[in-house]
Amino acid sequence: MCGAHDNITAAYEGFSAELIAAGLLIPTGAASVYGYNGVFEDVIERFDALVSHAGAALKPEVMRFTPLLTRENYLRTDHLETFPNLMGSVHSFLGTEKELPELIRKRQQREGWADDLGPTAVMLTPAVCYPLYPTATGTLPPQGRLVDLRGFVFRHEPSADPARLQMFRMHEFVRLGTPDQALDHRNYWLKKGEEILQSVGLDVKPVVANDPFFGRGGRVMAATQREQHLKYELIVPVASAEKPTAVASSNYHMDHFGHSFDIKSSDGEVAHSACVGFGLERIALALFKTHGYVPAQWPHSVRQAMSL
Repeated sequence: MCGAHDNITAAYEGFSAELIAAGLLIPTGAASVYGYNGVFEDVIERFDALVSHAGAALKPEVMRFTPLLTRENYLRTDHLETFPNLMGSVHSFLGTEKELPELIRKRQQREGWADDLGPTAVMLTPAVCYPLYPTATGTLPPQGRLVDLRGFVFRHEPSADPARLQMFRMHEFVRLGTPDQALDHRNYWLKKGEEILQSVGLDVKPVVANDPFFGRGGRVMAATQREQHLKYELIVPVASAEKPTAVASSNYHMDHFGHSFDIKSSDGEVAHSACVGFGLERIALALFKTHGYVPAQWPHSVRQAMSL
C-alpha cells in the first residue's frame, strides 16, 4: 500500500513539474494554488464554449455570482457539519484605530496576528450552485427552473495533485423542480457530459461516487449516497493511471436544498434539485496530459471540436 501511495505521489509531482516547465502552471508559493498562462486559459475558454453550446439548446437562465456567499446563507446549508475541513471563512480586522498598533506589532514579531481578526459577513463559495438557492426561495413555475452557472469555488484541500486545487472553476447546469424533472436532468447530463468529453479525446468512464463527507457520520452518509446512486462522476487518468481523476459529476440532491431554502415545486411539494458540474481546470489538465502540451499539435478531431 505504501508503495502504491509513493508511486501516485511521484506521478503528481512529476506531472506538476512538467506543467510548470511548459509554462502552463505558474507557482504562487501556496500548495494547490496556481496562476495559468495564456495557452492554459485558451484551452479552458474553448472547452467551456462547448459546454455552453450544449447547454444553450435547453434554453437555461444564465446567472453568474462572485465566489462569495453570505454567512447567513452558508449556515442555511449543512456544509459546516459535513465538510468543515473544506470551508473557507473570510476574516478581516474589525478593531479600532487604537487596537491597530498591537496587530502591527504581532505581525512584525511573527506572532499570531490572525488571532485578532474577526469573521466578516461572507464565506468563500464551496460550490457554484450554492448562491443560486437563496434566490429561488418560493414556488417554482410548472416547468421548474434550469440555470447555467459558472464561477470560482474554494475548497481547503491542499495537495501534491495538480488537479486538486484550492480555488478552481466549475461550469454547472442546475435543475430545480419535481423529483422526475431533477432526476431526468441528472441522467441527461451524465450521458451528454460523457459525449462532450469524448468528443475532445478524453476516454472518460462514469462511476458511482460519493462526496467526501467528514468524520464517522460522514462515512455513513457517503455509503448511503453510493447505495442510492445519487452521484456519478466521469473519471479519466490525469496525473496517475492508478488513481483516475473526476473531471465532471452529475448529482441528484433529492429535496435537500429545497428544504434548506424553502423552495417548492408548482404542486406545493418541496422542490428537488440536480446538477452537473464540469471542472474546467481538471479538464484542461486532462487534455494536456492526453494530447501533449502544445495544442497546435493535438489530433485534428480535437482541434476541430475546440476550434483550435
